[in-house]
Amino acid sequence: MSKAYRAYVRASAAIVLGLGAVGYATSASACDSDSLVHSASFQDEQSVGRLFHQADYDNESSHSIVGMWAFRMVPTAGPGDFGYQQWHSDGTELMNSGGRAPATQNFCMGVWRQTGANRYHLNHLALSYDAGTGQLNARVNIKEDVSVDPSGNSYSGSFSIDVYDPSGATQIAHQNGQVTAQRVRAN
Repeated sequence: MSKAYRAYVRASAAIVLGLGAVGYATSASACDSDSLVHSASFQDEQSVGRLFHQADYDNESSHSIVGMWAFRMVPTAGPGDFGYQQWHSDGTELMNSGGRAPATQNFCMGVWRQTGANRYHLNHLALSYDAGTGQLNARVNIKEDVSVDPSGNSYSGSFSIDVYDPSGATQIAHQNGQVTAQRVRAN
C-alpha cells in the first residue's frame, strides 16, 4: 500500500469517525462532546489499520474462517437449522437463521477464536421470543468447534445448543449435532 493511499485512508477515517462522533455528541446531552470527538477522530496509524483490515477472501488457498458462509446444522435429534453466517476478522460472528421466523428472532451474534491450524471455536448467544406475545421466552447458547477444509471453501464440525429460561438461570433443553458450511463468494 502506497504512502499516499495510507494517508488518504487515515484522513478519511478521521473525517468519517469525527462526523459520526459529532452526531452522537449533539444528540446526547449527557455526553462530553469534546471527548467523543477526540476519541473517535484522532486515531493512530495502528488503530486506523485495524479499522480497514481486509481478509483475502478470494484466495482459494485461504484457510481463514473470516467471510460469509451458508451453513446447515443437523442435530442428533430434533429440528435442525440452516442459514447464513458471517465470521468477522475482529472475532465476532453474525448468524441469520433460516429455521426461525423473524418474529421469534432469527438474527443472533457470537464471538470466536482460533484454536489451532484451521480450527475455530464459536460461542454464540441468542434470544428467543414468543411469536404471539412478543415476550422473551428463552436464552440460547450455541457453541461450535469447526475446521476449515484445505480448499478454504467449506468447514465442518460439531455444535451444541443449550436453551435456558428467560432469566438464564435454568437450562430447559440441550441439543448437539454436526454443522457444515460452504463459503459464499462475491462472484
